[in-house]
Amino acid sequence: MLIFLSKNVDGGFFMINETFLLDTADFIGIASFALSGFYVATKDRLDILGIFIASFLTALGGGVVRDIIVQKVPFAFLHSYPSLIVVSVLILSIFFKLHKSDKILKSNLLVISDSIGLISFSISGALVAQNAGFSVFGISLLAVITATGGGVMRDILLNKIPLLLVSELYGTISIIVGFSIFVLGFYHMINFFTISSLFILAFIFRLLSYYNKWHLPNL
Repeated sequence: MLIFLSKNVDGGFFMINETFLLDTADFIGIASFALSGFYVATKDRLDILGIFIASFLTALGGGVVRDIIVQKVPFAFLHSYPSLIVVSVLILSIFFKLHKSDKILKSNLLVISDSIGLISFSISGALVAQNAGFSVFGISLLAVITATGGGVMRDILLNKIPLLLVSELYGTISIIVGFSIFVLGFYHMINFFTISSLFILAFIFRLLSYYNKWHLPNL
């Protein structure tokens, strides 16, 4: 396990390990994608079971595929935290009736939660791939799979074209995040500050691409 030392404001040091970064990215991604799945499911007027299935697929599907690829028992199968996060997000969303909120507000919350999930899972997928010794191609690909796998499963289940194939630079941003993790790892610069900066920059880029309708060129 890699250990990173960062100076605090008093001039001392505190330790941040890669497991902390990975778990943080995973938990943020799970919560964000659970909310995203909730909005998609309620928009399509699914019943309560359908909402739970769509949310669980969106939040946990990519992480399960990621762990299988690196030959690990999926984290979501070994621990109750991921499921508890999803259930908690759904209960709070239903309690506060977020699906009945103003249309514009709902649209903004959807893209924000989806963007946070996309970037968080891209980071966690890339970190797992780097720990497993993957090449730059493998790191970038696992970042995309982790970030979009759950959403692709959900969209196929709902008979929709996956966002990965049509949305504004959706997969491209995930690839960029994965490549950035590779570069940071190559220069031994993976720490809380670089990962946080990458998250913020990627999040801003995702929002800009969404609201400005940036796309890769079509043939």
